[in-house]
Amino acid sequence: MQPRQNNYFKLAEPGFKHLYALEAAFKDGPLEPKLLHLIKLRASLINGCVYCIHRHTTEALKDGEDSMRLYLLTGWREATLYSPRERAALAWTEALTNVAQTGAPDDDWGLIEAAFTAEERSWLSLAIGTINLWNRVQVGFRANPA
Repeated sequence: MQPRQNNYFKLAEPGFKHLYALEAAFKDGPLEPKLLHLIKLRASLINGCVYCIHRHTTEALKDGEDSMRLYLLTGWREATLYSPRERAALAWTEALTNVAQTGAPDDDWGLIEAAFTAEERSWLSLAIGTINLWNRVQVGFRANPA
């Protein structure tokens, strides 16, 4: 698929500068990198963002994630490779990514409330919102992996 526009980062540079700063803040936040990779990849799979799927799969593998856990991510509910904490994060990722349909259910909130501190829940929700923003930008402009 052909990109719709190639210079969108430059044309909105002040805005993207802040988005990159937000991404940098996650590195210093309380969530473990492997968990962030899983939620970014899961949201990107739901949103069909080929650019982000490629990027986050590549980054996860580089950071030592097991390839089988990435292969099975779309079937995470049935797979036994994910911890209760990861399952809670993945459920919350799906709930917020599909918020128009789910309304962010109390059952999913209960899962993250049991597995994450209040600070971690804040960072988790922010990370999910951020990857969904990235997905919408990249899908909208039809970005392709390099």
